[in-house]
Amino acid sequence: MIAAWVRGLLLHRTGRLAATAAGIALAVTLVAALGSFLTASKSTMTARAVRSVAVDWQAEVQPGADPRAVLAAIRADPGVRAAETVGTIRSTGLQTTAAGSTQRTGPGVVLGLPDGYRRTFPGAVRLLAGGAGPGAGADAGAGSGAGAGVLLAQQTAANLHAAPGDTVTVQLPGAPAADLPVAGIVDLPQADSLFQKVGAPPQSQPPAPPDNVVLVPQALFTRLTAPITASDPVAVTTQIHIARGAPLPADPAAAYTAVTGAARNLEARTSGGAVVGDNLGAALDAARKDALYAQVLFLFLGVPGSVLAALLTVAVAGAGADRRRREQALLRTRGLPPRRVAALAAAEAGVVGVTGGLLGVGIAALTGLAAFGSASFGVGAASALAWSAVSLALGMAVAGAAVVLPALRDLRSSTVTQARREVRRDRSPRWMRHGLDLVLLAVCLLVFKAAASNQYALVLAPEGVPSISVSYWAFLGPALLWLGGALLLWRLTHLALAHGRPVLARLARPLTGTLATTAAAGMSRRRRPLAHAAVLLCLALAFAVSTSVFNATYRQQAEVDAQLTNGADVTVTLPPGTSTGPGAASASASALRVAGVRHVEPLQHRFAYVGADLQDLYGVRPATIAGATSLQDAYFAGGSARALLHRLAARPDALLVSEETVKDFRLAPGDTINLRLRDSATHGLRTVPFHYAGIVKEFPTAPKDSFLVANADYVARTTGSDAVGAFLLDTGGAHQHTIAAALRHTLGTSATVTDITQTRSTVGSSLTAVDLAGLTRIELGFAVLLAAASGGIVSALGLAERRRTFAITTVLGATRRQLRGLILSEAAALSAAGFAGGAVLGWALSQMLVKVLTGVFDPPPAAAAVPWTYLALTAAATVTALLAAALNAARRSARPPVEELREP
Repeated sequence: MIAAWVRGLLLHRTGRLAATAAGIALAVTLVAALGSFLTASKSTMTARAVRSVAVDWQAEVQPGADPRAVLAAIRADPGVRAAETVGTIRSTGLQTTAAGSTQRTGPGVVLGLPDGYRRTFPGAVRLLAGGAGPGAGADAGAGSGAGAGVLLAQQTAANLHAAPGDTVTVQLPGAPAADLPVAGIVDLPQADSLFQKVGAPPQSQPPAPPDNVVLVPQALFTRLTAPITASDPVAVTTQIHIARGAPLPADPAAAYTAVTGAARNLEARTSGGAVVGDNLGAALDAARKDALYAQVLFLFLGVPGSVLAALLTVAVAGAGADRRRREQALLRTRGLPPRRVAALAAAEAGVVGVTGGLLGVGIAALTGLAAFGSASFGVGAASALAWSAVSLALGMAVAGAAVVLPALRDLRSSTVTQARREVRRDRSPRWMRHGLDLVLLAVCLLVFKAAASNQYALVLAPEGVPSISVSYWAFLGPALLWLGGALLLWRLTHLALAHGRPVLARLARPLTGTLATTAAAGMSRRRRPLAHAAVLLCLALAFAVSTSVFNATYRQQAEVDAQLTNGADVTVTLPPGTSTGPGAASASASALRVAGVRHVEPLQHRFAYVGADLQDLYGVRPATIAGATSLQDAYFAGGSARALLHRLAARPDALLVSEETVKDFRLAPGDTINLRLRDSATHGLRTVPFHYAGIVKEFPTAPKDSFLVANADYVARTTGSDAVGAFLLDTGGAHQHTIAAALRHTLGTSATVTDITQTRSTVGSSLTAVDLAGLTRIELGFAVLLAAASGGIVSALGLAERRRTFAITTVLGATRRQLRGLILSEAAALSAAGFAGGAVLGWALSQMLVKVLTGVFDPPPAAAAVPWTYLALTAAATVTALLAAALNAARRSARPPVEELREP
């Protein structure tokens, strides 16, 4: 009997089954696609973190330990791919003489690199000019004697005005000065980690890398430091740089645990002879936090879509609830026991569940192939199969909830006579009578207020601590807003349809003519299914609005972060100690004003003492700084960006300070702040008075901690120097990489040129690396489908179930035009309620998501970005689906009434 029943459903209820299976397919596709994408993203974050590290571990040999024994123990570790010994000693000064001019620098660091170091760690040293020098390997011509020469760091070469072929004099404490030929100029991309204080607590402030660095061959280093080692063994520091080769788990959190555990194991195996500086663990530490944020985004942005697809399936199945209830009553009248009726419902659920589930998995594979070039989204076969199994189970659960549960409820709660009734008493739901929607919204506001407080952290990942946690209760705010907003729209739509008949009649009259009152009465009588459909449409549109606004805001802030870090489209940074003034922007027009550069802005960079605290000081030209870089209001407090720049321009000695400085020194607007700046004539510190004018929280090229912003002219006048630290170049947002390459060729090693495209890939988090592009494409595509399906399919099925009503209306004398008007007026009412509710709820959800997920944004957005084009596309697709459903119902209503009335 079950086979016959299923065959009958496939023949006579094809549309209903297909629509239900389509809803299940949407839910399954979304879960399978987003889950696989999440797994692939975590794997990408781990791989990116590993690639970003030049030297995985730096094991510093402790005083009294034998470096050779430590090196042997490290190389015996099965997880170590390669290990090289690097010596370090402090230099008291460097000197060069060229063209009759002598240049000297202060203290620096001399590194002794073994042959093959740069081949083992290719990302640690980047050659800019000259020959191979030390560490390149024997095949590169790097010998072990003095004739092999040295490599100078880029800033050191600029300080000494040195070039390949010059001679540098290296002064070491307790040893005679050594004259060494310069083989080349290099860049140290990861100087911060290379010169870290190994063994320092994770929370401590890392020291700044030295300004002067000299790289020499290991044999030469040993000869230069031999007399020092004999008298003071601790003066020379020995580190063993390690490249790991052990495979890591795909999840960054698991990889971090594995790497930090291996580092502690290595320290134990050397019996305290070495302390490990875990650069790889530090990179994975940041990646695991980003991975958890990706997981949070999956829950915040992906789960609502899956829930909505499930609700759509339930609504589709519910559109034929009355017909299904009458069919089951007929079966029970003919003697079929309730158990067999439930089995038939389960068979229907199995058909739509399996069909929709397999269809969803197939669509997910095609989505991955189209968006990522891989049907499994780049994850392994096991992970892809696991997510497919989870999504299939979800599809079966949705099918059971949509078909089986209503059937069981009807079997328990209704009699055959009640099931066959065409009209039943329509009573307000219990939640409406008790005001559940208002309670949910009130609780939502309380939760949001707590979650948006300054002390709140959604993801807590203490640095150096293996444990990591998420404050999942923050999900309660958006969930309550989603549910409370939906119920409130249901209440408002229900009340409007129940008590707004005169208004509905006036609005429907242009479409229905003399049947306007009948149309209003019909919508009022069907207020519950209409309210249900309006809520579903509202939720679909709210999902599309909130997801698209969040994704657009994320892309906007990723770009803002890159420009904030780089300073402008292209930034030319001069070495410390140079005396280039702002006039160079016009005097060196051939160098800086290359084709495509619209504006060149000089930016001073000095250091100033605020009490005993040394802070960065940036001198700007308030009238023109905004022409080269983006200054958002969120960067400042106590006024907009324009207002605070106007204060700087109005008063020469005005000063913008950080919030931390304001709190530490209890400053009030207008207070005098005495800064100690270095005088260019005496080279000593002099006190310069400033006046507190406002708070600056972020500024282009500035560090994250405390810094100061002042008038460049005032700083130049009071210190006797107008030296510029950097030039910010505006290229109009185009051709940054090409312009930067041209400037590097022109300026050589005399300046550092960076562009926003380069900075975008280096300063962004691992979350930025995946760029949410895949998540965006998946979610926004499905959001359009869900919105269109919610409006079109539900409306079409609801109208299809009322074909008998339309036939009776035709028999009573309604014209085809009036009948089409009845259908269109109902679709218009549904659209008005759904679009109004979706716009309001989507806006509220967008604001809440941006606020609760503030940790994803750096810096926080001043305002959410609105993707108007996408929203217009979503609205057009939804209106088209609604109109198509209404017109199709109107066309089918032209069927002879006798044929329609004969059908059961």
